[in-house]
Amino acid sequence: MIEVLLQMAAFIVCGVAWRRFSQRRLSPKDKREVLTELVYYLFLPALVLDVLWSASLGRATADIAMVAASGVLMGLALAWVAYHLAGTPRPIRGALILAAGFPNATYLGLPVLQSTLGDWARAVAIQYDLFACTPLVLTLGIHIARIHGVGAKPANSLIELLKVPPLWAAAMGVSLNLGGVAEPAWFHGLLDMMASSVVPLMLLSLGMGLEWPRGQWRNLPLLFPVLVIQLGLMPVWAWFISDFSSVDSSQRGAVILEAAMPSMVLGVVLCDRFQLNTSIYAAAVTLSTALSLVTLPFWYGCLS
Repeated sequence: MIEVLLQMAAFIVCGVAWRRFSQRRLSPKDKREVLTELVYYLFLPALVLDVLWSASLGRATADIAMVAASGVLMGLALAWVAYHLAGTPRPIRGALILAAGFPNATYLGLPVLQSTLGDWARAVAIQYDLFACTPLVLTLGIHIARIHGVGAKPANSLIELLKVPPLWAAAMGVSLNLGGVAEPAWFHGLLDMMASSVVPLMLLSLGMGLEWPRGQWRNLPLLFPVLVIQLGLMPVWAWFISDFSSVDSSQRGAVILEAAMPSMVLGVVLCDRFQLNTSIYAAAVTLSTALSLVTLPFWYGCLS
């Protein structure tokens, strides 16, 4: 696990360096958005379609989604209580609630599970994210951002869900799988070639999205609940609740590792859109990602 994380950290550092030192024909934000859109609209849907077309789907699929959804809801609820009791200002409170509730299940979780556990674990990461986390981000997450932000128009959750290409790919893959349609070898080869680009581009994009805004050291106490919930309590919850599910021991380990992922990078988009405190959200993502290089081996060791 440590060797795998060091390899991934090297990719992430390359993304950080690219963001900082590359030529300025495009802004760092524009470069990251180009990479993210390429993965989001092309390569990730290809991976999702290929994996779910041939994955073993059944009761375990529903249980993976149940564990993921319950963990997100638990994280959001604990963060809501903590930051309301602390009297945290609304734009900061909304950003930190999102950071505490939604894990980086795809952009870091997928490469970690694939590299550590094998290609079979990609299906767990995809089901964990697309069948639970993404729908909750685009419904409850948008609602949380809207009520804590200012000046943004209400969003239609159904329309937002329909704009997610990996969800369309997931629906197609599940339909073909359950319909018993065989995947042509040439088409599998095409999708596999496209899917091979997902992990390195995801890690580069993650590195380009990490930043530590100036003056954030004074906000470290505010970040503490996010770190405890995201890196500690959510995997403990997944460990507990998965005992009541039908997932096998291998899938259970993958689900617990998914729950132990740091804060979701793409939450920055919600913070920008609804005028939450983007800088403190970015600090939460950066610090939780850095600490996950220590906590993920710990959880993997516990599972072993």
